[in-house]
Amino acid sequence: MNVLVAEMVGTALLITLGNGVVANAILHKTKGHSGGLIAITFGWAIAVFVGVLITANISGAHLNPAVTIGLAVLGKFSWALVPGYVFAQLIGSMIGALLVWIIYRHHFDETIDPATQLACFSTAPSIRNAQQNFITEFLATFIFMLTILFITKSTNSLGSLDALPVALVVLGIGLSLGGPTGYAINPVRDLGPRIMHSILPIKHKGGSDWKYAWIPVLAPVGGAIAAALVYQLLTNV
Repeated sequence: MNVLVAEMVGTALLITLGNGVVANAILHKTKGHSGGLIAITFGWAIAVFVGVLITANISGAHLNPAVTIGLAVLGKFSWALVPGYVFAQLIGSMIGALLVWIIYRHHFDETIDPATQLACFSTAPSIRNAQQNFITEFLATFIFMLTILFITKSTNSLGSLDALPVALVVLGIGLSLGGPTGYAINPVRDLGPRIMHSILPIKHKGGSDWKYAWIPVLAPVGGAIAAALVYQLLTNV
């Protein structure tokens, strides 16, 4: 039970700080308005650092169904635990999105553009093309997962800073590959907040863009599985 609570809390913190920096950068009348992509990518990196730092020694700090499934494919995680982990991550992501809305509620009211409001919850492509968007999320997650596997393979411990390499990977992916789709690289990072967007009483709210929602859910899972298979090939594990 402790591991599930840790995954829920860690994911909630991840989304609170990650979506929080998006809200700060794009909602009207915030102190960080027009902060831009650099602020957002650094904010997400810190969000990952905090989530991993707090939960690594309890649950392994998956905080991402793609990571959980990728590890299970490698035999490094029990398939029997996958549903519980994924459910805890989903609930945590919904809690995180709720907290962002509570903190920025008045700024949501001041922002009349529905697309800007939705961007504080879930991802969306810069240029909408399902095939290209899927490939982007697949490859971004592939790079993320493959790098994480080699980070965790290393025997060199940084102590409490073990979370730092993971955060730097997310920062690099955001800066390099975040332009086309907003780099979900995590199914619940998108799905949980999108669910909350659909049910919260947000002023000026538009649709939740469910037609796009399958891409940031399925593409990261596929990318993580591919990374696990390549890792297995490279290391013969």
